[in-house]
Amino acid sequence: MSTYKAPLNDMRFALYDVIGAEAVFAKLGFADATRDVLDAVLDEGARFCETVLAPLNAIGDRIGCVHDKSSGAVTTPPGFKQAYAQFVEGGWAGLVSPVEFGGQGLPHAAGVPLKEMIDAANLAWGNFPLLSAGATEALIQHGQAWQQEVFLKPLVEGRWTGTMCLTEPHCGTDLGLLKTRAQPQADGSHAITGTKIFITAGEHDFTDNIVHLVLARLPDAPAGSKGISLFLVPKVRVDRDGNTGGANTVRCGSLEHKMGIHGSATCVLNFDGAQGYLIGQPHKGLMAMFTMMNTARLAVGLQGLGLSDRAYQNALAYSRDRLQMRALSGAKFPEKAADPIIVHPDVRRMLLTCKALIEGGRVMGYHGALLVDIAHHAPDEAERAQADALLGFMTPIVKACLTEWGVECTYHALQCYGGHGYIAEHGIEQLARDARITTLYEGTTGIQALDLLGRKVMQLQGAGLQVLLGMIEQFCADNEANAAVAEFIAPLRDKAAQWTQLTMQVGKRAAANADEVGAAAYDYLMYSGYVALAYWWARSVAASEASAQSDAFKAGKRETARFYFARLLPRTLAHAAAIESGTQTLTTLDAAAFDA
Repeated sequence: MSTYKAPLNDMRFALYDVIGAEAVFAKLGFADATRDVLDAVLDEGARFCETVLAPLNAIGDRIGCVHDKSSGAVTTPPGFKQAYAQFVEGGWAGLVSPVEFGGQGLPHAAGVPLKEMIDAANLAWGNFPLLSAGATEALIQHGQAWQQEVFLKPLVEGRWTGTMCLTEPHCGTDLGLLKTRAQPQADGSHAITGTKIFITAGEHDFTDNIVHLVLARLPDAPAGSKGISLFLVPKVRVDRDGNTGGANTVRCGSLEHKMGIHGSATCVLNFDGAQGYLIGQPHKGLMAMFTMMNTARLAVGLQGLGLSDRAYQNALAYSRDRLQMRALSGAKFPEKAADPIIVHPDVRRMLLTCKALIEGGRVMGYHGALLVDIAHHAPDEAERAQADALLGFMTPIVKACLTEWGVECTYHALQCYGGHGYIAEHGIEQLARDARITTLYEGTTGIQALDLLGRKVMQLQGAGLQVLLGMIEQFCADNEANAAVAEFIAPLRDKAAQWTQLTMQVGKRAAANADEVGAAAYDYLMYSGYVALAYWWARSVAASEASAQSDAFKAGKRETARFYFARLLPRTLAHAAAIESGTQTLTTLDAAAFDA
């Protein structure tokens, strides 16, 4: 069974030394978000995740959720319900929610290290509070006052949980095709009828009530995505005064049989005239739902990060202990029968790849969360707008890259174990299976790529990209005389210049042929991720040299950054070549000839 130890020192380094979260929190008016408070959150969160959630990870995978076909009820794996009760009792459910709704009012970024720890400890369990957080955010931004009063407080307290219900059997990404109907009722509510699939935490035994946020069409809805409205549909009927009644007519029809995350209830939900309440304006539901989705996309990126770190920790420990052959340059541990495999260059390649992607990705993910706080709370309107532009640009990068790298890192960890990684005993194969879903839900990597290039760059004229390029140039200008990072300045500037050139090149070609966007999108996304990570690695080295960290820690950052710039950043060369190749190699082959 794999184990997990929260990397608190590196989390604190990323949060305090690299992105300067403590000073930003003070500037934004979060008076309670002091280092003492934040450190207590980290320490107690680590204890909960390491001792309560992590031991349940293998149990959840082995036993999974159980569906009672006669009642529609779902029973979660042994220990999951009790762990959730401890989570609620500890006040974790409302850590970053507003005080007026019963939360603790800490900034969004203060909860991100906890989120990473939860995902590393037990990804399947972590999906339950993740969906509640998304529903909470949607109601805060779009709910009516009475809906916030009645539904937000139990959600924030953790007494109820939430879901988002988008996908239907015939439509996933193209929500304009959805068929679920909402019929107005005399009392101002709506009767919701339809079937939703892939609904995470759609039914379970954690709480008595579940608040479903459901996309549906009103009778007068125009066709396509402009005709979608958002409705709040509780599992147990709730009136406008908060009084609960009998069971609503929403039922779990089945559980999906999945490759991984077996402890997460992935449900088919059938709504049969269920009582629901309109959230926001009619036909504007997609806008409200994207509030949940964008929050969830950053959160799913952290899932990839958490799984990467747990896999890396176990692979590193195994590589230090496993004896196989001698180092090619001569025995490193002559007193032993063979050398530990960590002496072998290819094992080090895999471990360093994981270390570089995890530690750089941690800073990038945490900074994305900090942008949420700045965009919502900065006193200056221009600062809010700039943070929002950068956040929009970085969200698909964080989601896609951290999850794709999660698949890569869990694969490398499995390779370090060799055949022992493929069997269930060590728990690494579970992490590899669980990691795959993170690249799919909340929008596949391809969807993130289209969002980045098609919308954030082409439609919005690269506003967020310009902010990031400005940050890169400012860093390079400020550190030209800094010996600690001098070796990284020129390659970083070169990549930023090439990024600009590639963007203009694709834009010019897309003006003549819209397919150019689709052809370039994936490689443009990955190129963007690797350059952004290079920036955060250069900043990490600079921050480590100025910090009170140990010499060993500083050396670790410096050498890992060198590895990243020498061996991983060159991946951009292949992505740039693919971008420059255009559409022809993708579109010339006739569809009928694929199996010829």
